[in-house]
Amino acid sequence: MIPVFQPIPLREQRDYRLLLSARAVSETGTEVSRLAVPLTAATLLGASPAQMGVLAAATSLPYLLIGLQAGAVADRLRRHRPVMVACEVVSALAMATIPPAWISGLLTVPWLIAVALVVGTCAVVFRAMNFPHMVAVVDESQRTEALAGFQSAYSLATVGGPGLAGALVQTITAPFAILVNAVTFLASAFLIRAIKAPETHAPAPPRGMWAEIREGLRGVTGHPTLRALCGCAVTINAFGSAYMALFVIYSLTVLALPAALVGALTAVSGVGGLLGAALTPRLARRFGENRMLVHSVLLLPLDFVTAALASGPVWAKFLLMAGSALITGVVIVSFSVCFGAVALRESPTGLRGRINATMTFMMQGALALGGLAGGLLGELLGLRPVLWVCAAGVLLTIPWIWLSPLRLAGAPPAR
Repeated sequence: MIPVFQPIPLREQRDYRLLLSARAVSETGTEVSRLAVPLTAATLLGASPAQMGVLAAATSLPYLLIGLQAGAVADRLRRHRPVMVACEVVSALAMATIPPAWISGLLTVPWLIAVALVVGTCAVVFRAMNFPHMVAVVDESQRTEALAGFQSAYSLATVGGPGLAGALVQTITAPFAILVNAVTFLASAFLIRAIKAPETHAPAPPRGMWAEIREGLRGVTGHPTLRALCGCAVTINAFGSAYMALFVIYSLTVLALPAALVGALTAVSGVGGLLGAALTPRLARRFGENRMLVHSVLLLPLDFVTAALASGPVWAKFLLMAGSALITGVVIVSFSVCFGAVALRESPTGLRGRINATMTFMMQGALALGGLAGGLLGELLGLRPVLWVCAAGVLLTIPWIWLSPLRLAGAPPAR
């Protein structure tokens, strides 16, 4: 009888723990900035809805500018880890400019937008490198579990980050709270640098940047499953970004929620994410990632509808939105984990960097355009009507998945 190879459990793998810890600390700092930056813009610098839309889009705009090229470069490189470390260091330096700019009276909304562009550019390169790098660290049979672990780290950050952000904003003001993100970027860089797993990626031979980019585009658009995943993600990102661009202003002005409760809603969503990360690997083993995706898209519009309907006393609005945030947290993490596992499974080895970059280009481009559209529509239509537009738009995610090969009857678990 041939012995079956059993990989070491992820929790016992040093390199995976380092990579997971790097994501955890970096995401915690990012969650602090996610609240502190818009609060700085809206309350201290008097940003308009249109400016808030530009600020929300700035982090994603680099995906449109260099996203495809980053994927082609990732496929050409033998080692990705040094580039990932450099990206985290540059992001830390950019974030660290905000407190001194505030002290000197130089901080403006355009300054915040410029910092967001730098951090977004680093995120583009980091993400392009991270996709093939994870293959070197995590065995193929453990990738769904590993992705769930990363989502757990993100969810933990959304639980603790907003509370930390709220406390820091109250005690040292929003611009100085952002400094925490600079520290966490540096911590992430040190943790990633400590990973020892050999990078065995075989570089793709250069055939010209645009020829390689076209291969990545064809790899997504010509593959029915990857095409459906990408179309679904573009839809949710576009309307989700429009929603998030206005969420802080809408919560503070229309719903009259205190800033602390706005942060608490994000924390509740993080709790839902933790539940989703814990449940998804088990459910995926039983039902398969395909079925998980088919059912999760049905609940994606819930948060949008709930926010648009919210009314009455503050406690009622908060409880309604908190319940929705909890469920949505579970659904989003389940969707994201299964999305990543299926994308890795379906991507040819030599095209992983470019396929990931192509999908990221489209998804993050949708985030950028959605944020801009949300800000402009907020100026023209008002805040609550835009939420209804977003809720209707997210319904379009359902046909993308339900009309794809992912919904094949009796599809077995993806193993």
